[in-house]
Amino acid sequence: MSVANRPVHRPLSPHLQVYKPQLTSVLSILHRATGMALAVGALYLVLWVVFASASPGTYAKFQAFNTSIVGRIFLGGWLFCLYYHLCNGIRHLFWDAGYGFELKDAYRSGWIVVAVSLIATAVSWVIGLRLA
Repeated sequence: MSVANRPVHRPLSPHLQVYKPQLTSVLSILHRATGMALAVGALYLVLWVVFASASPGTYAKFQAFNTSIVGRIFLGGWLFCLYYHLCNGIRHLFWDAGYGFELKDAYRSGWIVVAVSLIATAVSWVIGLRLA
């Protein structure tokens, strides 16, 4: 077999199955996913307004879904996505200004983003239930 016809064994490009997940990579992926979820949620809010303007009966059916367990999970998940994306965006603004690049700072700010997102979601949910 000539040199030109031999198969070339090149290393594969690194991908998610090669690397051990780390907090920074997981939060980066979650930031992208929550951005997509917010886009879907924005369409859902538009749909909400469309049903509200259609007729009281249509709006009542839409509200019935929103108050069901599936609807509440959807709305709660969207609310978490909103808070997470907001908090992580603020974290990125600090990075853009040159702060928080040390590994311990990146991990600390990552955990703060997760904690604040969960707390803000829970507080908003409790306030929403009390107002309903």
